[in-house]
Amino acid sequence: MNDSETTEEKDNVLKCPECGSTHLRVSLGELICQECGTVLQENLPDESANQRAYTQEQREKIERTGAPVTYSKADRGFSTKLGSGGNMRTVSPRKKGQYYRLRKWQRRLDESQQRRLKFALREMTRLVNSMNLPESLIEEGSRLYEKALEKNIVKGRRIEHLVAALVYILARDRGVPRTMSEISEETGISERDLGKNYRYLARELDLRVLPVDPKDFIPRFSNELGFSGETQARAREIISEAQEKGILAGRSPDSIAAAALYLASELEGEEVTKKSVAETVGVTPVTLRKGLTNLREGLDYPEE
Repeated sequence: MNDSETTEEKDNVLKCPECGSTHLRVSLGELICQECGTVLQENLPDESANQRAYTQEQREKIERTGAPVTYSKADRGFSTKLGSGGNMRTVSPRKKGQYYRLRKWQRRLDESQQRRLKFALREMTRLVNSMNLPESLIEEGSRLYEKALEKNIVKGRRIEHLVAALVYILARDRGVPRTMSEISEETGISERDLGKNYRYLARELDLRVLPVDPKDFIPRFSNELGFSGETQARAREIISEAQEKGILAGRSPDSIAAAALYLASELEGEEVTKKSVAETVGVTPVTLRKGLTNLREGLDYPEE
């Protein structure tokens, strides 16, 4: 084999056959195109298909209903894969032609209708796991992304940006919020682009996204800072008191959480620097100082 043939083979492996992009990466054991979502190579077995039956009733149920319906599979578990054909010598030419046409159309269906959804599922799974979020978000996020596909509102937008925005929305909704700066750092997507896609999806999918409660940030950031349960409880009390007095208007939930945690640590006698609290929560020291001043003045806490 000469050098030109070797180079040609390499190019065929490293380029997406659909869009010609060389931006490929391995995700969950599959080689995928980052531009269009085409799956070039699949290596992982489908574990969800391994249903076990221990009784006759269970066996009959599986035979009758098939695999469970789930939005965390691109086709919700409805697809049927046609085999490689086996021994086709005993099949009539008419049946053989029908079989190969069915296989051809199935490949087209997978590539055209489900390519983007499969890529979105992999991105969502990766992001949810890397940010230690509940796996239930994957199922709900998949349902919302499929809804977006059906409404034809994803055209012209990057899949990674839409997925990140959905994770941001769902984490807020489930009471385990992540800040935009955290998701931005994890994905490499700017907070500006993340915010644009978040607002776009909320509007187009008619999602009622409630404001983030700063108290939802307290357990996670408190644990990261090594605070006691008493300090965590005090921080939540400070926020509740500030909410009742209406002194938090115009301040972001993460900055409120940072200020409440630092103030609570002072009141409970736990030593921590403003810098470490600011870095853990992801706010600037200036923002933290302004938040502290606001809480002390509004709640009559003297500065120590």
